[in-house]
Amino acid sequence: MIAAMQHNIEIIPIPAFENNYIWLIHNGKDAIVVDPGDANPVIETLTRLGLTLNSILITHHHHDHIGGVTALLIQFPDCVIYAPALERYSFKHIQVCQSDVVVIDALNLQFTVLDVPGHTIGHVAYVAEPANDSPILFCGDVLFGAGCGRVFDNHYIEAYLSLQKLATLPPTTKIYCTHEYTLNNIQFALTLEPNNQALQTRHLATQQLRKNQVPTLPSNIALELATNPFLRCTSQEIIASIQALNETPERVFTLIRKLKDGY
Repeated sequence: MIAAMQHNIEIIPIPAFENNYIWLIHNGKDAIVVDPGDANPVIETLTRLGLTLNSILITHHHHDHIGGVTALLIQFPDCVIYAPALERYSFKHIQVCQSDVVVIDALNLQFTVLDVPGHTIGHVAYVAEPANDSPILFCGDVLFGAGCGRVFDNHYIEAYLSLQKLATLPPTTKIYCTHEYTLNNIQFALTLEPNNQALQTRHLATQQLRKNQVPTLPSNIALELATNPFLRCTSQEIIASIQALNETPERVFTLIRKLKDGY
């Protein structure tokens, strides 16, 4: 069950490093940040908008997702941090896992936690459903625009099942992942499924967005189901492209992911 969410909020991307987005969720007074790998742009944005950092949501332990936490805690010592129960962190936090509900009273927000292992074994995602808007999903490095995160420690089946879990969310669910990889992912997807008209259309639109230096995110579940090869492991064109005619969808996923690693 997706947790209900009330009150008007704004979600904005804070660029970090070469291609990260740190998502800032705010109501004009209080704010949440998701996966703050770098504190400096977060502090600058909070100061510019006159916001107080209330909470931090962590999806997984990689440094480009948590590197700014310590500095943010110095600046905002009352900030509450939520992080995966199956991973270890040096900072004080509340452990979360599948079906937990994160309630952030200051913004009248509730997020349901989903276990989505694969990129890391403890990876989680946070999903909420606004009262009068589409659901929103913060999924770290599990699902990207037209792609998915690298799979470490050979957890390919777990990664496949995590993507299948996300695919069951409402089609209008907005996807806020943490890397601007969409154009490269689409170019790879076209090598597998060149006749996919939805993918061709997305390619043109994404090229224009990046030409104008506009983020390609958020995406949505419907668009990913139509264009993301990692959610299309039963596509006959993809199966033929990788010569996997008698393979299971899980095996097709593994083969595609390994191809993408070398792309």
